[in-house]
Amino acid sequence: MTKVMTGATMSLDGYIADASHGGFEHLFQWYGNGDVETQMAGMTVRTSAASAEHLRELHERTGALVVGRRLFDMTNGWGGRHPMDVPVVVVTHRVPEGWDRESDSFVFVTDGIESAIDRAKALAGDKQVGVNGGTIATQVYAAGLLDEVHVDLVPVLLGAGIPLFADLKVAPVQLEGPTKIVQGNGVTHLAYRVRKSA
Repeated sequence: MTKVMTGATMSLDGYIADASHGGFEHLFQWYGNGDVETQMAGMTVRTSAASAEHLRELHERTGALVVGRRLFDMTNGWGGRHPMDVPVVVVTHRVPEGWDRESDSFVFVTDGIESAIDRAKALAGDKQVGVNGGTIATQVYAAGLLDEVHVDLVPVLLGAGIPLFADLKVAPVQLEGPTKIVQGNGVTHLAYRVRKSA
């Protein structure tokens, strides 16, 4: 069965971006503070050996992504191909101008999160589906479709900002684990399993 996971780099005080949707220079320092080079679809990152292995395993396990229209627009569609080099299902109300409804890079789904996850699972085959963006992750969790939560925890306090699971209506939520802990340079990679209700 195809797993659905979400993950984000997060500050110690629980934010994936600051209040102005920035702060990434602090959150993503670990992508450039090591000796091991990793290629990610045209982008080179330099991390610790432990983080490089973590990224390699994550990329090998991921077969498709689901993102929201806002993230797609903010990144300008990653220049036509996501850095993980996998198909991306974009949840949107309408297909953006200049884009095909479906290509080998992007599939635009206009009929809800469940449909988007189904489409991503079909594209992922026997690999996992990654969910990016806090709003989409919250919707996937609320629909009972999320299996794992991964956090790249960095030693910075942003003071205020955007949490991964904003506006979660069913809280508190207890997760199982951590099921994985990897200590990198300036980051701790954590994984948790979502408890499924009976």
